[in-house]
Amino acid sequence: MTDIIEQFGQSTIQHGPHSNRAYLMSLAADDLPRLVPYLDQLAQEQAYTKVFAKVPEAALEPFRQSGYEAEAEIPEFYRGEEHVYFMGKYFCPERQQEQKPDLVESALQAAQSRQGHQADLALPDAMTCRLAEPADALAMADVYRQVFATYPFPIHDPGYLRETMESHVDYLGIWDNDQLVALASAEKDVRGRNAEMTDFATLPDYRGQGLAGHLLERLEEVAAERGIQTAYTIARAYSYGMNITFARGGYTYSGTLTHNTQISGELESMNVWYKPLAS
Repeated sequence: MTDIIEQFGQSTIQHGPHSNRAYLMSLAADDLPRLVPYLDQLAQEQAYTKVFAKVPEAALEPFRQSGYEAEAEIPEFYRGEEHVYFMGKYFCPERQQEQKPDLVESALQAAQSRQGHQADLALPDAMTCRLAEPADALAMADVYRQVFATYPFPIHDPGYLRETMESHVDYLGIWDNDQLVALASAEKDVRGRNAEMTDFATLPDYRGQGLAGHLLERLEEVAAERGIQTAYTIARAYSYGMNITFARGGYTYSGTLTHNTQISGELESMNVWYKPLAS
């Protein structure tokens, strides 16, 4: 089951029972202030327990007045100028209370202790890394099916992968001879000059070889070539590996989104990391 993506004016909202939330993915200033009560209404009608909103600094006040609180922020996010805030509003006290605080803290400390200490990113022999093409979509969907039992977006669908590849997502893969064994993507906001580094997946037999770090470094190079100024991620807070990957890559931690995203059957908290890219 995947969530619905809909437009409210020029703003984009993702919502559904999968993560039991509404997510304001992009905000157009002309849709304020009407958008804020609409999000409350949507949550109440659908019985969602959280609204998660990505809000430019200039638009913060209507959200704060409606009870939203900042869970993370990224400086100079839009065009290298305006900050963004990841705002949360909870409609269930239990969801707002972190259920695994020790795990979140332990994974974060492990990552920050390795900040900037990059491992050797050379690929093993017989492996190659390149941008994925539409003809790779079947193999990509198969990798995602093996790694993620469920996911907020339909990455198990080759048609969705081809469509996003053609519109705004760069997918990068690592092949062992002819087999696709690891995959990640950069979801670009070309106008805002930022990109989310996401959808990291490595087949079980190939883990522990630093493939995620290699993919991240190459994705940054591709993004910078396309004019992207800020890279960021929303990483699983319970995952030592992914948080360490971003810390080693020089990313800065900027906050935790509590019980934000359902992945493989469990609502997980997510850590926000960001990095300015060299032009």
